[in-house]
Amino acid sequence: MSDLFYGIEDLFVNYLFLPFDALREMQLENWWTANFMSWVFIIIGMVAFVYWMLELKKYNDNNEEDKSITSHSYL
Repeated sequence: MSDLFYGIEDLFVNYLFLPFDALREMQLENWWTANFMSWVFIIIGMVAFVYWMLELKKYNDNNEEDKSITSHSYL
């Protein structure tokens, strides 16, 4: 049974975590290169945010949303 757990340890330590080890070593040399994917995700998030705000403005300018103030009948 312990061989199963040692096999899982070997899989993760020697194979699946190799990209993270490479990033850890790269960070000592160049911080920008090590965080390249983080910057890519930040840019994607900013583009998506701007797109969504422009879409909301488009719907707001067309007055497609019902903005009437109503309350529930139990109030």
